[in-house]
Amino acid sequence: MAERVAVTDEAAQLLRRLVDEHGTVMFHQSGGCCDGSAPMCYPEGEYRLGERDVHLGDLPIGEGYHPVPVYISGEQYAVWRHTALTIDLVKGRGSGFSLEGPTGYRFLTRSDVCAPSDPPGG
Repeated sequence: MAERVAVTDEAAQLLRRLVDEHGTVMFHQSGGCCDGSAPMCYPEGEYRLGERDVHLGDLPIGEGYHPVPVYISGEQYAVWRHTALTIDLVKGRGSGFSLEGPTGYRFLTRSDVCAPSDPPGG
């Protein structure tokens, strides 16, 4: 199976800074609502995963750092199942709920269509 999630160098750099400040982190890809379809970054364990959430993969952010897991809701995965996602970073105000909010940058999901597959891990 092709990689379903990746990270840009710029996003990995900010993730290292957030890990240094907050400990291990995770992403949950939002499916809409108040923050659009923003990837939300939380301290690991702060966001309660549901039984339908899908683990897309882990982002390598640098030597000496644990990979950052990325999840997406089952409903959103059904819509984006033929898409490979890249977590990127752009200037702007992040979500008030996501850790990058006060940094002057925000995480952004970029996507590419990929071959159909079963959900990751199964």
